[in-house]
This record gives sequence, structure tokens and C-alpha cells, in this order.
Amino acid sequence: MISTRTGPGRYDRTHACAQVWRRGPAFSQERPVSDVRVIIQRDSEREERVVTTGTTAAELFAGERSVIAARVSGELKDLAHEVGDGDTVEAVEISSPDGLDILRHSTAHVMAQAVQELFPEAKLGIGPPVKDGFYYDFDVEKPFTPEDLKAVEKRMQEIQKRGQRFSRRVVTDDAAREELADEPYKLELIGLKGSASHDDGADVEVGAGELTIYDNLDAKTGELCWRDLCRGPHLPTTRNIPAFKLMRNAAAYWRGSEKNPMLQRIYGTAWPSKDELKAHLEFLAEAEKRDHRKLGSELDLFSVPEQIGSGLAVFHPKGGIIRRVMEDYSRRKHEEAGYEFVYTPHATKGKLFETSGHLDWYADGMYPPMQLDEGVDYYLKPMNCPMHNLIFDARGRSYRELPLRLFEFGTVYRYEKSGVVHGLTRARGFTQDDAHIYCTREQMSDELDKTLTFVLNLLRDYGLTDFYLELSTKDETKFVGTDEAWEEATETLRQVAEKQGLPLVPDPGGAAFYGPKISVQTRDAIGRTWQMSTIQLDFNLPERFDLEYTAADGSKTRPVMIHRALFGSIERFFAVMLEHYAGAFPAWLAPVQAVGIPVGDAHVEYLEKFAADAKKQGLRVEVDSSSDRMQKKIRTQQKLKVPFMVIVGDDDMNAGTVSFRYRDGSQKNGIPRDEAIAEIVDVVERRAQV
Repeated sequence: MISTRTGPGRYDRTHACAQVWRRGPAFSQERPVSDVRVIIQRDSEREERVVTTGTTAAELFAGERSVIAARVSGELKDLAHEVGDGDTVEAVEISSPDGLDILRHSTAHVMAQAVQELFPEAKLGIGPPVKDGFYYDFDVEKPFTPEDLKAVEKRMQEIQKRGQRFSRRVVTDDAAREELADEPYKLELIGLKGSASHDDGADVEVGAGELTIYDNLDAKTGELCWRDLCRGPHLPTTRNIPAFKLMRNAAAYWRGSEKNPMLQRIYGTAWPSKDELKAHLEFLAEAEKRDHRKLGSELDLFSVPEQIGSGLAVFHPKGGIIRRVMEDYSRRKHEEAGYEFVYTPHATKGKLFETSGHLDWYADGMYPPMQLDEGVDYYLKPMNCPMHNLIFDARGRSYRELPLRLFEFGTVYRYEKSGVVHGLTRARGFTQDDAHIYCTREQMSDELDKTLTFVLNLLRDYGLTDFYLELSTKDETKFVGTDEAWEEATETLRQVAEKQGLPLVPDPGGAAFYGPKISVQTRDAIGRTWQMSTIQLDFNLPERFDLEYTAADGSKTRPVMIHRALFGSIERFFAVMLEHYAGAFPAWLAPVQAVGIPVGDAHVEYLEKFAADAKKQGLRVEVDSSSDRMQKKIRTQQKLKVPFMVIVGDDDMNAGTVSFRYRDGSQKNGIPRDEAIAEIVDVVERRAQV
């Protein structure tokens, strides 16, 4: 399988570099020289500069080591790109979002080169940049081992030090097919030119215009060391890669489809400095300690049994307590805010989702139908909103009833692909805290404002405080309703969002098919961003379901519909809270709020009476009466992250007191029993952390 031919498109992979078969135009070739006027754009400042024909972007930013590419008249270009008359040129620094993508995609090329030098039979897939890193897919006979990854990383370091140049070359489709004849996946991508998808990363290889190949050339001799089909741009040389590390490998279907071959994917990360790489690795280590799947097992909170199926979790007793407390608090707040509780079934006839439009726009995310009642299709519901519409429509409605706020903890089912299912954060069965608000056009803005304020305040009650808002607008290829209705809904949401005084970030094309939305984004204790609540304004489903109310003048009028999920899903919110608190929940959410630890057996009865008194105050208190030594009991409860340890020995028992040991290891001794219970009650009621 190792090619040793050196004709067009072939080179010997057993050597670091092979004799280059392509030569560019001779440098001595004469060309006319003329003045070229360009605009150098830096933030809001514009500088007009006159340069000669053939001037490159690199020459415009000579000496600026942080500049690794340029945006020329709106398009990203390599620094080797020659600027033209009238071009507006912006520097792309390595630490900018575009710069990071270029750095990481260039590092992916270096990784692929290293893999093919070590495993010449490897066939190339796709290697795009992703958040915080990159990956590349390979077709190899055996999965990569940890030792393989170490060898690949070592070879990458060697390539990086050589300073190979990334050189762009335009090719015809036929020439690319001849040159890449040994790369079946690249041949498939050539056929996608003009229709490559961003979702699977194919658009980093081929676009709608010309095909290009990037050659890695020896810095001294110009010999060809490696090449790949790619749109670019890339760093000038491999020496411009400051810091990288390979992270892991996994199996992945070619282009994300289960119908395609399974490939081996290697993930890596790359950063503008070694310090930033170190900080990222430390962040990942902290995130791993907080992984909700790991904590869920260690703290005995939930599991996802294989016998039930991927993405379908069961909550254990301690996890059930946390979930119940979350739900109960949310119910109480919803009742205070004027919501009414409803309940709907888990399955329905398919006709309902034809009316709502879900079978037209969302069928891929739904479980396959069950045929019942002599061939009628029934579906597990992926959404609650169509059923809430039927509740609204069950009888005549008056304007006096509006706004009508219907709320449900409704379990839904979505058939997520196996590759994206992830613990509780991406599940196939989950419970939404779903509300649908029906109001008049005149009530719409005020109701949206109240809803967003309610959502933010309730999230703050759970301990989240760092927010920004995202406004998702119409996907031009996937929507129902008129442009005018979408424009009105979008502008209304924008005004409501701006009133909160929080940063507002656009999300073009991110809306559901029936209306724009505001999503509340929050940062957790270690700075990660999570999407929480969503609020969607919908003029379309009331139209599709022919919903009406009787207005004050007796006319039949269409209501406005607001979709609102606060947690998003109970399961996902549970996972976010678990990771945010690293399992150390504040006392009001902790499954066990206090544990009595006797110094000896003689102190057990005293602690059991203390626990009984505490339970009368609504506290969750246990006594560890096991045969373990006291120090082991303390270590056990520390691992279980119990907020209060109540320790009692002879002195406390004789004095009618207890001693507190807190989660941070600090201790307070000789607290009268009633005061100790009162302190725990106070911490719970204030939802404080200890």
C-alpha cells in the first residue's frame, strides 16, 4: 500500500520529503511594475498606502509577528497573497477567532502529515478546526493506541521545528482527481464542490469556487514534504505553531453518517502560547473532575443502564431528592407567577405533528412511528407545545382569560444520534419545564418582559449569576409564516432583551422553524458557557391550529403564543448544577444536609434524637452508626460532599451541645442543639453555600 512513485500526484511517504514535482514561475521572470493603492484597516482606523505590484499581505505587516493571515476585501487570505488595487486589508492576529481557527487547522495538517509518515497506509478524511482545538479523521486498519498518539505528537514536533512552508496551489478538478487518486475520501469531497457542508467539516476542504491544494514545502530546498486538499488559509510556516498537544482518539463515521465507514479520529488542541496551552490543560483537568457522569456515579445520583438504552437515565434516591427539590421550588415560583399546571400524554397520533409542522421540519429528530389502531401512526412526542394548543382550543376562550400561562413538567423523546448522546446534557428522553403563554398582541411585550425577568431571577435562585442573552433569528431555508410576522417578532424580542441590560449576541439563522427566540446563556463556576432558558415568540402555530379568543368587541382574534423553557430540561439542568457545584450542592439542594458522626457507640442515641428534632424542621439528616472509626466516617462524608457534619463526644453529650465540621474542614464546637438546628435551617432557607 506504500506508494513509491514520484510522478504527478505521487511521492514516497517513507521519507520526510520527496523531490518536488511542481515548480512555480522563475523568480527572474520580468513583470510590469506599477503602483497599487490599498487600505489598511485597523479597527475603526483606515490608512491608505501605495505599494508596488506583487506586494504581499506579509509585506504590509512586516515585523508584526502576531499577524498570521489577512482579510482582504472581506475574504481570509494567506500572508503570501498578493494584494490588488483598491483592496481593503485587515491583519488577522493569531489570538483572534479567525487566527485561532487558522492556527488549529494548520496544526491539523501537521498532524495528518505525521500520521501518514508513520502510517503510510492511512487514508485522509477531514481535519477542521473546532472549539479549542482540531481533529483529523483517518481510515486505518487498526485503531490508534496511546503509544501511537505519543509517536505522532513527537513527529509533529519535528515537523514544526523544520519550519515547512504552507504553499497554496490552484488545481483543476481533473488534476486534483489524478493527484489524489490514492485518497478515496478526498475524491468524494472533490465531487461535493459547491455543496460541501459546514456541519461535517467538508467546507474546509472544498468550496463553491476553485479547488486548491496546500503543499508543505521544505524551508531550505523547496522539496514537497506533504500535501492536502484544502481551501485554507494557513500559517506561513510550521514554525508559527507555538504550542499544541494531542488529546485523544475516537471512532467516528465518515461525514457523520452511520451509513458510512467508521474512521479513526484524533483530537488535538493548539494555542498562541505555551502558557495558554498550560492554562487550557489545567482547565480541562478541572472540568474532568466536575464531569457530571463521574460525579453521578461517585455520589450515587443517577445512572444510564445499558438494559434501558443510550440517553435514557434513571435517578437514584439521592439524585431523586435533588431533582424533587429543584422541581418543587420551581413549581412554587410558577404558582406565585400565575402559571396553571397541565399534564399531557407521552405519545400521540402523527396527525398532530403534521398540523404543527414537526413532521415537515423535525422528523429526523423524532423516534420512528408505531403503527396502532389498524395502521395509524403514533409518535413519542418530541415537544409539548402541540398538546398545549389543544388544551387552549378545548373550549371557547375570552380576552378576560389572557394571558393564559400553561405549565408542565413534560417528558419528551428525541432520537439523538449515538455520537452526540452525552450523559444528561444530551439525552434521548428528558423532562422539560415547559410553559406556553397565550396573550393578546397588546400584552405581548409586557408578557415577554415579565417572562424574561422571571426566568433570570429563578436561575439566580439556583446560584447562577453570570449571564448574557442570544437572539436567534430566522433560518431562511427552514421557516413557516410570513416575513412580516418574523420581522415583528424578532424586533419585539430584541427590545425586550435590551431592557435587561445584559450583553446581547446575535445568532443568525438559529431560530426554530416557527419563530425567533431569546436564549439565556450562563457561565458556570469555571467559566464554561451553557444555554439555559429559551423564550420564543410565535405567530405561526396559533395560525396552524386555528386558535382564537373572543375579543372585547366580540370579534374572534388570534392569540400570540410564547414558548418558554426555563431549565431547558430537568436532566440537563441537573447536570449543569452538578458540574457548577462540583457535587458540593448548597444545603437546600443537597440530598443529605447533615450527618451525625458519633465519637463512639455511646453517642449514637443522642445524635438520633438530634436528627429527629432536625427532621421536624424539614431537614434531611442522617446518623452514621456504622462500625467504622470516626475518622473514616468523616472521610466518607467529605467524599459525599455533605454540607454539615454534626460530631458528638462525651463533652457535647454532657453539655447538650454538638460540634459542626464544615465541608472546607473548619470546625465550630460546643453549639447548643437548638442553635445548631437553627443554623442549618437558616442556611437552607437562604439557599446559602457552606
